Amino acid sequence: METITKQSPQGCNNICPTPPPLPGPAMNCRRKGSATKGNSCASTATRDLWDNLFDRGYRADVTIRTNDGGIIYAHAGVLGMASPVLRGMLKQAKGVGHKRLISIHGVQHDAVRVFIRFLYSSCYEQEEMKELVLPLLVLSHAFVVPQLKRICEQQLENSLLTLDNVVDVFQLSLLCDAPRLVLLTHRMILRNIKAVSATEGWIAMKRSHPALEKEILESMIYEDQMEKERIRKLNERKIYLQLYEAMEALVHICRDGCRTIGPCDKDLKDDQKPCTYEACKGIELLVRHFAGCKLRAPGGCIHCKRMWQLLELHSRLCADSGSCRVPLCRNFKDKIKKQFKKDEMKWKVLAKKILSTKRIGGEPYFLSSKSISSY
Repeated sequence: METITKQSPQGCNNICPTPPPLPGPAMNCRRKGSATKGNSCASTATRDLWDNLFDRGYRADVTIRTNDGGIIYAHAGVLGMASPVLRGMLKQAKGVGHKRLISIHGVQHDAVRVFIRFLYSSCYEQEEMKELVLPLLVLSHAFVVPQLKRICEQQLENSLLTLDNVVDVFQLSLLCDAPRLVLLTHRMILRNIKAVSATEGWIAMKRSHPALEKEILESMIYEDQMEKERIRKLNERKIYLQLYEAMEALVHICRDGCRTIGPCDKDLKDDQKPCTYEACKGIELLVRHFAGCKLRAPGGCIHCKRMWQLLELHSRLCADSGSCRVPLCRNFKDKIKKQFKKDEMKWKVLAKKILSTKRIGGEPYFLSSKSISSY
Protein backbone atom coordinates (compact mmCIF):
# COMPACT_ATOMS: atom_id res chain seq x y z
CA MET A 1 0.00 0.00 0.00
CA GLU A 2 1.26 3.46 -0.84
CA THR A 3 1.74 5.94 1.96
CA ILE A 4 -0.66 8.83 2.42
CA THR A 5 1.84 11.43 1.29
CA LYS A 6 1.82 9.87 -2.20
CA GLN A 7 -1.97 9.86 -2.40
CA SER A 8 -3.39 12.12 -5.10
CA PRO A 9 -6.90 12.75 -6.42
CA GLN A 10 -5.59 12.86 -9.99
CA GLY A 11 -3.34 9.80 -9.72
CA CYS A 12 -5.52 7.46 -11.82
CA ASN A 13 -7.54 9.59 -14.23
CA ASN A 14 -6.54 7.38 -17.20
CA ILE A 15 -6.83 4.02 -15.43
CA CYS A 16 -10.18 2.27 -15.19
CA PRO A 17 -10.72 0.53 -11.86
CA THR A 18 -11.21 -3.21 -11.79
CA PRO A 19 -14.94 -4.03 -11.77
CA PRO A 20 -16.26 -5.69 -8.61
CA PRO A 21 -16.92 -9.44 -8.65
CA LEU A 22 -20.37 -10.81 -9.40
CA PRO A 23 -22.70 -11.32 -6.44
CA GLY A 24 -22.30 -14.69 -4.79
CA PRO A 25 -23.18 -16.49 -1.58
CA ALA A 26 -22.30 -14.78 1.67
CA MET A 27 -18.84 -15.65 2.97
CA ASN A 28 -17.46 -15.86 6.45
CA CYS A 29 -14.46 -13.82 7.51
CA ARG A 30 -11.18 -15.38 6.30
CA ARG A 31 -12.85 -18.13 4.31
CA LYS A 32 -10.67 -21.21 3.97
CA GLY A 33 -8.70 -21.18 0.73
CA SER A 34 -8.96 -17.41 0.06
CA ALA A 35 -5.98 -15.09 0.13
CA THR A 36 -5.90 -12.62 2.99
CA LYS A 37 -4.31 -9.25 3.46
CA GLY A 38 -4.65 -7.87 6.94
CA ASN A 39 -8.11 -8.67 8.37
CA SER A 40 -11.39 -8.37 6.50
CA CYS A 41 -14.81 -9.92 6.01
CA ALA A 42 -14.99 -9.06 2.30
CA SER A 43 -13.71 -11.09 -0.66
CA THR A 44 -10.16 -10.42 -1.83
CA ALA A 45 -11.17 -8.76 -5.10
CA THR A 46 -13.71 -6.46 -3.47
CA ARG A 47 -11.31 -5.53 -0.72
CA ASP A 48 -8.52 -4.72 -3.19
CA LEU A 49 -10.91 -2.61 -5.23
CA TRP A 50 -11.85 -0.43 -2.26
CA ASP A 51 -8.24 -0.27 -1.07
CA ASN A 52 -7.15 0.99 -4.49
CA LEU A 53 -9.94 3.55 -4.53
CA PHE A 54 -8.71 4.91 -1.19
CA ASP A 55 -4.96 4.66 -1.87
CA ARG A 56 -5.08 6.35 -5.27
CA GLY A 57 -7.73 8.90 -4.39
CA TYR A 58 -9.55 8.38 -7.70
CA ARG A 59 -11.95 11.31 -8.16
CA ALA A 60 -11.80 12.14 -4.46
CA ASP A 61 -14.05 15.04 -3.47
CA VAL A 62 -13.12 15.43 0.22
CA THR A 63 -9.88 16.66 1.77
CA ILE A 64 -9.25 15.66 5.38
CA ARG A 65 -6.74 17.65 7.39
CA THR A 66 -5.04 15.94 10.32
CA ASN A 67 -2.40 16.82 12.90
CA ASP A 68 0.94 18.24 11.70
CA GLY A 69 -0.60 19.38 8.43
CA GLY A 70 -1.30 15.91 7.09
CA ILE A 71 -3.71 15.49 4.17
CA ILE A 72 -5.95 12.55 3.32
CA TYR A 73 -8.16 12.39 0.22
CA ALA A 74 -11.51 10.61 0.41
CA HIS A 75 -14.96 10.33 -1.11
CA ALA A 76 -18.00 11.99 0.44
CA GLY A 77 -20.33 9.15 -0.51
CA VAL A 78 -18.21 6.55 1.28
CA LEU A 79 -17.66 8.67 4.40
CA GLY A 80 -21.31 9.69 4.64
CA MET A 81 -22.58 6.13 4.36
CA ALA A 82 -20.04 4.77 6.85
CA SER A 83 -20.45 7.35 9.61
CA PRO A 84 -23.44 9.57 10.50
CA VAL A 85 -21.07 12.00 12.22
CA LEU A 86 -18.95 12.42 9.09
CA ARG A 87 -22.16 12.83 7.09
CA GLY A 88 -23.13 15.77 9.28
CA MET A 89 -19.63 17.28 9.03
CA LEU A 90 -19.76 17.03 5.23
CA LYS A 91 -23.09 18.85 5.09
CA GLN A 92 -21.54 21.79 6.94
CA ALA A 93 -18.14 21.61 5.23
CA LYS A 94 -16.87 24.40 3.01
CA GLY A 95 -14.56 24.00 0.06
CA VAL A 96 -13.39 25.13 -3.33
CA GLY A 97 -15.49 23.96 -6.27
CA HIS A 98 -16.75 20.44 -5.77
CA LYS A 99 -14.16 19.62 -3.07
CA ARG A 100 -15.03 19.85 0.61
CA LEU A 101 -12.63 20.26 3.50
CA ILE A 102 -13.00 18.70 6.96
CA SER A 103 -10.56 18.37 9.86
CA ILE A 104 -9.91 15.48 12.24
CA HIS A 105 -7.54 16.47 15.02
CA GLY A 106 -6.59 15.06 18.39
CA VAL A 107 -4.95 11.84 17.18
CA GLN A 108 -1.93 11.14 15.01
CA HIS A 109 -2.13 11.24 11.24
CA ASP A 110 -1.53 7.49 10.81
CA ALA A 111 -4.49 6.66 13.07
CA VAL A 112 -6.82 8.81 10.93
CA ARG A 113 -5.48 7.15 7.76
CA VAL A 114 -6.10 3.64 9.13
CA PHE A 115 -9.55 4.75 10.31
CA ILE A 116 -10.57 6.16 6.90
CA ARG A 117 -9.18 3.08 5.13
CA PHE A 118 -11.36 0.89 7.35
CA LEU A 119 -14.44 2.87 6.25
CA TYR A 120 -13.68 1.84 2.66
CA SER A 121 -12.79 -1.84 2.90
CA SER A 122 -13.30 -2.89 6.54
CA CYS A 123 -9.59 -3.78 6.50
CA TYR A 124 -6.75 -3.20 8.90
CA GLU A 125 -3.18 -4.42 9.18
CA GLN A 126 -2.44 -6.25 12.41
CA GLU A 127 0.75 -4.28 13.03
CA GLU A 128 -1.13 -1.00 12.60
CA MET A 129 -3.87 -2.20 14.93
CA LYS A 130 -1.29 -3.17 17.53
CA GLU A 131 0.29 0.29 17.41
CA LEU A 132 -2.85 2.43 17.01
CA VAL A 133 -5.59 0.51 18.81
CA LEU A 134 -6.27 3.25 21.39
CA PRO A 135 -6.72 6.17 18.97
CA LEU A 136 -8.76 3.87 16.70
CA LEU A 137 -11.03 3.09 19.65
CA VAL A 138 -11.51 6.82 20.22
CA LEU A 139 -12.19 7.53 16.53
CA SER A 140 -14.64 4.62 16.16
CA HIS A 141 -16.59 5.87 19.17
CA ALA A 142 -16.49 9.56 18.23
CA PHE A 143 -17.60 8.92 14.61
CA VAL A 144 -20.03 6.08 15.47
CA VAL A 145 -18.43 3.17 13.63
CA PRO A 146 -19.56 0.22 15.79
CA GLN A 147 -17.85 -2.49 13.71
CA LEU A 148 -14.40 -0.97 14.21
CA LYS A 149 -15.16 -0.28 17.86
CA ARG A 150 -15.99 -3.94 18.46
CA ILE A 151 -12.77 -4.98 16.72
CA CYS A 152 -10.70 -2.63 18.89
CA GLU A 153 -12.34 -3.98 22.05
CA GLN A 154 -11.73 -7.59 20.97
CA GLN A 155 -8.10 -6.90 20.10
CA LEU A 156 -7.49 -5.30 23.49
CA GLU A 157 -9.27 -8.08 25.31
CA ASN A 158 -7.48 -10.89 23.47
CA SER A 159 -3.88 -9.73 23.20
CA LEU A 160 -3.16 -6.00 23.39
CA LEU A 161 -4.06 -5.28 27.02
CA THR A 162 -0.93 -5.02 29.21
CA LEU A 163 0.00 -3.76 32.66
CA ASP A 164 1.59 -0.70 31.04
CA ASN A 165 -1.51 0.42 29.14
CA VAL A 166 -4.33 -0.95 31.33
CA VAL A 167 -4.90 2.37 33.12
CA ASP A 168 -5.11 4.27 29.81
CA VAL A 169 -7.48 1.67 28.39
CA PHE A 170 -9.60 1.83 31.55
CA GLN A 171 -10.02 5.60 31.24
CA LEU A 172 -10.74 5.43 27.49
CA SER A 173 -13.28 2.66 28.09
CA LEU A 174 -15.17 4.92 30.47
CA LEU A 175 -15.15 7.77 27.94
CA CYS A 176 -16.01 5.53 24.97
CA ASP A 177 -18.91 3.68 26.60
CA ALA A 178 -17.29 0.22 26.46
CA PRO A 179 -18.68 -1.49 29.60
CA ARG A 180 -17.14 -4.92 29.03
CA LEU A 181 -13.71 -3.36 28.54
CA VAL A 182 -14.25 -1.26 31.67
CA LEU A 183 -14.95 -4.44 33.65
CA LEU A 184 -11.94 -6.32 32.26
CA THR A 185 -9.49 -3.48 32.83
CA HIS A 186 -10.86 -2.77 36.29
CA ARG A 187 -10.39 -6.41 37.30
CA MET A 188 -6.89 -6.44 35.85
CA ILE A 189 -5.98 -3.31 37.82
CA LEU A 190 -7.30 -4.79 41.08
CA ARG A 191 -5.47 -8.09 40.55
CA ASN A 192 -2.17 -6.32 39.82
CA ILE A 193 -2.55 -3.13 41.85
CA LYS A 194 1.05 -3.11 43.10
CA ALA A 195 2.58 -3.34 39.61
CA VAL A 196 -0.01 -1.07 37.97
CA SER A 197 0.40 1.69 40.55
CA ALA A 198 4.06 2.05 39.50
CA THR A 199 3.28 2.63 35.79
CA GLU A 200 3.31 6.00 34.04
CA GLY A 201 -0.38 5.66 33.24
CA TRP A 202 -1.28 5.40 36.93
CA ILE A 203 0.94 8.36 37.85
CA ALA A 204 -0.66 10.46 35.10
CA MET A 205 -4.17 9.45 36.19
CA LYS A 206 -3.32 10.26 39.81
CA ARG A 207 -2.23 13.73 38.74
CA SER A 208 -5.08 14.51 36.34
CA HIS A 209 -7.98 12.47 37.80
CA PRO A 210 -7.43 11.98 41.55
CA ALA A 211 -11.13 11.20 42.04
CA LEU A 212 -10.84 8.22 39.69
CA GLU A 213 -7.84 6.90 41.60
CA LYS A 214 -9.84 7.20 44.82
CA GLU A 215 -12.73 5.25 43.30
CA ILE A 216 -10.39 2.45 42.21
CA LEU A 217 -8.84 2.17 45.68
CA GLU A 218 -12.29 2.18 47.30
CA SER A 219 -13.45 -0.52 44.92
CA MET A 220 -10.37 -2.56 45.82
CA ILE A 221 -11.35 -2.38 49.50
CA TYR A 222 -14.92 -3.33 48.59
CA GLU A 223 -13.75 -6.30 46.48
CA ASP A 224 -11.57 -7.47 49.37
CA GLN A 225 -14.54 -7.30 51.73
CA MET A 226 -16.72 -9.17 49.25
CA GLU A 227 -14.10 -11.91 48.90
CA LYS A 228 -13.91 -12.31 52.68
CA GLU A 229 -17.70 -12.47 52.84
CA ARG A 230 -17.75 -15.10 50.08
CA ILE A 231 -15.21 -17.24 51.95
CA ARG A 232 -17.20 -16.84 55.18
CA LYS A 233 -20.40 -18.01 53.48
CA LEU A 234 -18.60 -20.99 51.90
CA ASN A 235 -17.26 -22.04 55.29
CA GLU A 236 -20.69 -21.53 56.83
CA ARG A 237 -22.31 -23.66 54.14
CA LYS A 238 -19.68 -26.36 54.72
CA ILE A 239 -20.62 -26.48 58.42
CA TYR A 240 -24.34 -26.74 57.63
CA LEU A 241 -23.66 -29.58 55.18
CA GLN A 242 -21.64 -31.42 57.81
CA LEU A 243 -24.49 -31.01 60.30
CA TYR A 244 -26.96 -32.36 57.77
CA GLU A 245 -24.73 -35.38 57.08
CA ALA A 246 -24.49 -35.97 60.84
CA MET A 247 -28.31 -35.92 61.06
CA GLU A 248 -28.56 -38.45 58.24
CA ALA A 249 -25.97 -40.72 59.83
CA LEU A 250 -27.73 -40.54 63.21
CA VAL A 251 -31.07 -41.61 61.67
CA HIS A 252 -29.27 -44.33 59.68
CA ILE A 253 -27.64 -45.82 62.81
CA CYS A 254 -30.78 -45.66 64.98
CA ARG A 255 -33.19 -46.89 62.30
CA ASP A 256 -31.23 -49.33 60.12
CA GLY A 257 -28.05 -50.05 62.06
CA CYS A 258 -24.53 -49.88 60.68
CA ARG A 259 -21.58 -52.25 61.04
CA THR A 260 -21.52 -53.15 64.73
CA ILE A 261 -24.01 -50.64 66.10
CA GLY A 262 -27.76 -50.27 65.74
CA PRO A 263 -31.15 -50.78 67.37
CA CYS A 264 -31.57 -53.82 69.64
CA ASP A 265 -34.16 -55.43 67.39
CA LYS A 266 -31.87 -55.40 64.34
CA ASP A 267 -29.76 -58.41 63.40
CA LEU A 268 -26.42 -56.93 62.28
CA LYS A 269 -24.53 -59.13 59.85
CA ASP A 270 -20.81 -59.19 59.20
CA ASP A 271 -21.26 -59.24 55.42
CA GLN A 272 -23.12 -55.90 55.26
CA LYS A 273 -22.44 -53.61 52.32
CA PRO A 274 -20.02 -50.72 52.94
CA CYS A 275 -21.74 -47.73 54.54
CA THR A 276 -22.40 -44.80 52.19
CA TYR A 277 -22.72 -42.16 54.95
CA GLU A 278 -19.45 -40.27 55.37
CA ALA A 279 -20.30 -39.06 58.90
CA CYS A 280 -21.37 -42.50 60.11
CA LYS A 281 -18.04 -43.51 61.67
CA GLY A 282 -17.80 -40.28 63.70
CA ILE A 283 -21.42 -40.52 64.90
CA GLU A 284 -20.87 -44.19 65.84
CA LEU A 285 -17.91 -43.28 68.05
CA LEU A 286 -19.89 -40.42 69.61
CA VAL A 287 -22.88 -42.70 70.34
CA ARG A 288 -20.63 -45.34 71.94
CA HIS A 289 -18.99 -42.68 74.11
CA PHE A 290 -22.38 -41.24 75.09
CA ALA A 291 -23.68 -44.67 76.10
CA GLY A 292 -20.75 -45.40 78.42
CA CYS A 293 -19.76 -41.95 79.73
CA LYS A 294 -20.19 -41.41 83.48
CA LEU A 295 -20.37 -37.60 83.04
CA ARG A 296 -23.30 -37.71 80.67
CA ALA A 297 -24.82 -34.52 82.06
CA PRO A 298 -25.01 -31.74 79.37
CA GLY A 299 -22.37 -29.62 81.07
CA GLY A 300 -20.05 -32.40 82.25
CA CYS A 301 -18.36 -33.76 79.09
CA ILE A 302 -17.64 -31.94 75.84
CA HIS A 303 -18.38 -35.03 73.73
CA CYS A 304 -21.64 -35.71 75.54
CA LYS A 305 -22.58 -32.04 75.19
CA ARG A 306 -22.11 -32.36 71.43
CA MET A 307 -24.31 -35.48 71.43
CA TRP A 308 -27.07 -33.67 73.37
CA GLN A 309 -26.95 -30.87 70.80
CA LEU A 310 -27.19 -33.32 67.89
CA LEU A 311 -30.17 -35.06 69.49
CA GLU A 312 -31.97 -31.77 70.04
CA LEU A 313 -31.18 -30.60 66.50
CA HIS A 314 -32.53 -33.87 65.12
CA SER A 315 -35.79 -33.43 67.03
CA ARG A 316 -36.29 -30.05 65.39
CA LEU A 317 -35.78 -31.52 61.94
CA CYS A 318 -37.67 -34.77 62.51
CA ALA A 319 -40.97 -35.05 60.63
CA ASP A 320 -42.51 -37.79 62.82
CA SER A 321 -41.24 -38.04 66.38
CA GLY A 322 -43.95 -40.59 67.21
CA SER A 323 -42.37 -43.32 65.11
CA CYS A 324 -38.79 -42.00 65.17
CA ARG A 325 -36.13 -44.48 66.38
CA VAL A 326 -33.66 -41.77 67.47
CA PRO A 327 -33.44 -41.67 71.30
CA LEU A 328 -35.15 -38.79 73.15
CA CYS A 329 -36.68 -37.35 69.97
CA ARG A 330 -40.17 -36.98 71.49
CA ASN A 331 -38.72 -35.70 74.79
CA PHE A 332 -36.97 -32.87 73.00
CA LYS A 333 -40.15 -32.09 71.06
CA ASP A 334 -41.95 -31.58 74.36
CA LYS A 335 -39.04 -29.53 75.70
CA ILE A 336 -39.30 -27.16 72.72
CA LYS A 337 -42.72 -25.95 73.89
CA LYS A 338 -41.28 -24.84 77.25
CA GLN A 339 -38.10 -23.24 75.87
CA PHE A 340 -37.35 -19.50 76.14
CA LYS A 341 -38.18 -17.49 73.04
CA LYS A 342 -34.58 -16.31 72.55
CA ASP A 343 -33.17 -19.85 72.62
CA GLU A 344 -36.02 -21.07 70.46
CA MET A 345 -35.22 -18.51 67.73
CA LYS A 346 -31.55 -19.58 67.63
CA TRP A 347 -32.50 -23.21 67.05
CA LYS A 348 -35.09 -22.28 64.41
CA VAL A 349 -32.55 -20.21 62.46
CA LEU A 350 -30.03 -23.06 62.59
CA ALA A 351 -32.61 -25.62 61.44
CA LYS A 352 -33.76 -23.40 58.57
CA LYS A 353 -30.21 -22.80 57.35
CA ILE A 354 -29.41 -26.51 57.39
CA LEU A 355 -32.55 -27.33 55.41
CA SER A 356 -32.13 -24.48 52.92
CA THR A 357 -28.45 -25.31 52.37
CA LYS A 358 -29.12 -28.95 51.54
CA ARG A 359 -32.62 -28.38 50.15
CA ILE A 360 -33.92 -31.59 51.62
CA GLY A 361 -37.62 -30.74 51.87
CA GLY A 362 -38.55 -34.04 50.20
CA GLU A 363 -36.74 -36.34 52.65
CA PRO A 364 -39.20 -38.72 54.40
CA TYR A 365 -37.79 -38.22 57.90
CA PHE A 366 -37.05 -34.45 57.83
CA LEU A 367 -39.34 -31.45 57.87
CA SER A 368 -39.44 -28.97 54.99
CA SER A 369 -37.83 -25.56 55.52
CA LYS A 370 -41.28 -23.86 55.39
CA SER A 371 -42.71 -25.99 58.18
CA ILE A 372 -39.92 -25.08 60.62
CA SER A 373 -41.66 -21.79 61.52
CA SER A 374 -44.96 -23.50 62.25
CA TYR A 375 -43.95 -25.49 65.30
